[in-house]
Amino acid sequence: MERFTISLHDDLATDFDQLIETIGYENRSEAVRDLIRQALEKSRQASAQSLHSIGVVSYVYNHHEKVMADRLIGVQHDHHDLVISSMHTHLDHDNCLEAVFLRGRTEEVRHFAGHLTAMSGIRHGAVNLISANQDSRKHSHDGHQTHTHLKPKN
Repeated sequence: MERFTISLHDDLATDFDQLIETIGYENRSEAVRDLIRQALEKSRQASAQSLHSIGVVSYVYNHHEKVMADRLIGVQHDHHDLVISSMHTHLDHDNCLEAVFLRGRTEEVRHFAGHLTAMSGIRHGAVNLISANQDSRKHSHDGHQTHTHLKPKN
């Protein structure tokens, strides 16, 4: 593990210590590591350096619009190669929240997530992508089809 030292003005250090206490970090090092990971990930996603991604797209919609639920299920089936799983929860008498977990080539995942959140009837859509490396080792589980895995980048 490599160590480095940073200098902060007293006010900035105090504000940072209050922030990490509020969030629940055990120490400054963990907080700084997470800030660095977030900055690196933001850079990878912004510069299209990430060939593969895993992620989640979440959205709220009115479940009384029956056609909406059918359309959402339809587009997820149409993109079964990207969709790992989905979760559906009822927020109140009218609104549902869904989270769709995705993996694949970044541009395809991003395009599909954007398509979902842009659908008519979707409210409060959000996308969170994490860059991933494709494991070069192909293997199988209990004799099933050979495949590879996507692993989050450090």
